[in-house]
Amino acid sequence: MSKKNIQDIVRQSMEMYFKDLRGTEPDNLHDMLVEVVEKPLLEIVMRQAEGNQSKAAIWLGLNRNTLRKKLLAHKLI
Repeated sequence: MSKKNIQDIVRQSMEMYFKDLRGTEPDNLHDMLVEVVEKPLLEIVMRQAEGNQSKAAIWLGLNRNTLRKKLLAHKLI
């Protein structure tokens, strides 16, 4: 799947989200989206990295300590 395909999927999901709101204004949209996307991203990357946090951190472009904090926050370790 290309970067453009991922963007298209997010775009379609956000369009559906706003449609479902039926005119109600969203709140904390950025935080909500990050929370919804981050956990499955971390789960998949950690699985592909075979649990190696250093490798996963490099793949994600994160400091290893930052990755560890995120894994703890999402109860993945």
